[in-house]
Amino acid sequence: MRILIAAEDIYAAEAICFMLEKEHYTIDIAHSEAEVLAHIRQTRYHALVIDLSFADAKDIRFLETIRELDPAVPILFLTDKTTGDERAAILNGGADDCLSKPAAASELSARLHILTRRNAAHDPAILAFGNIRLDCHRYLLSSADKSLRLNNREYQLMALFMRNPRCIFSTEHLMEKIWGLETETEIDVVWTYIGFLRKKLRSLSAEIEIRTIRGAGYILEEVSGEMPKETASQPGTRP
Repeated sequence: MRILIAAEDIYAAEAICFMLEKEHYTIDIAHSEAEVLAHIRQTRYHALVIDLSFADAKDIRFLETIRELDPAVPILFLTDKTTGDERAAILNGGADDCLSKPAAASELSARLHILTRRNAAHDPAILAFGNIRLDCHRYLLSSADKSLRLNNREYQLMALFMRNPRCIFSTEHLMEKIWGLETETEIDVVWTYIGFLRKKLRSLSAEIEIRTIRGAGYILEEVSGEMPKETASQPGTRP
């Protein structure tokens, strides 16, 4: 499941991300209201975890804006508000639940599990493209007669491709979606993991492949029957 964490404080965002990645959630991070709205316009999330400073009616209207963009997404709001009226304003503004800060990891996970449970039926457990299936619960990539287990990053990358077959993703986009904006990881890691997935697809005799589109990025599509021509490296891609 993909979760958006909205937190002005970088360290707070990293702490929440650390908690939720242990539960195998795919995480995106935003540090401002504008970033939150930009993410929601581009991606369907299973839940939002919001830790922003909400002090007045203007901030409550931000929740209403989220609801206009995605009426169904569950919103868990982390707050230091203590009065009933303050918490009621957040809930009436569009949040589904409030959790007092600092939040214990166990309670954060439990509250989020409850909120996402109602949408679980709409999230396929198995993704399929060509002769390949991806088990989203067990991280298994399979063909008709063989299965390989993926690690967490391999799974996130493969799931993104299989949810969006025939779509081109730039290296920078993959880096942002899988490794996050606030990372010291070198961009070469994307090329490395693309290589890992290509080897596993070949091992499974896959009829699909991750191809390099020169100067643009990578695409998951059916094997054409012809050996792809090697292309010169361009900024943001490698063959």
